Amino acid sequence: MQASFLLVSIFPILMVAAAIFDLTSFKIPNILSGALLALFPVFLLAMALSGHAMGWSGILDHVMGGGLGLIAGMILFAFRVVGGGDAKFFAVTCLWLGLHAMSDYALVTSLTGGALTFGLLALRSVPLPLFLAKLPWVLRLAEPKGAVPYGVALAAGALIVLPDTELFRMTIVG
Repeated sequence: MQASFLLVSIFPILMVAAAIFDLTSFKIPNILSGALLALFPVFLLAMALSGHAMGWSGILDHVMGGGLGLIAGMILFAFRVVGGGDAKFFAVTCLWLGLHAMSDYALVTSLTGGALTFGLLALRSVPLPLFLAKLPWVLRLAEPKGAVPYGVALAAGALIVLPDTELFRMTIVG
């Protein structure tokens, strides 16, 4: 399997899947975070086999990003700011993006999360059209005191930041 295929196809598909699951059910299945975690070593191997080995310092950058993401996610989960699925998804996404991209990822995710929240506030302030009011997941989104499916912002932030990462430059640009 080619590293570029994993990065520009499988990674975005898993991001979008997580966003859709969170939007429609307020849950990010563990299988998605697990798949991202399991595919990262496969990605590293594919890079090495293609002659673009990352090197130990690069691998450490990504492992530290994932570790810091896990700690941050656990703290946010402990204070009930995010759900457990969001915390795990954030950590494994940070593994892929790396430590050096984390500040950009956090900023972009905060901005997309803010836009998502404002969009939900607008949705919650108007009556739903009848065809939307028949969809259970839309009704959950429209609940006045309902939660925000933050996995949508996490996935969007990752996809926006990805092209500016060292990982992307190494894999795609060469």
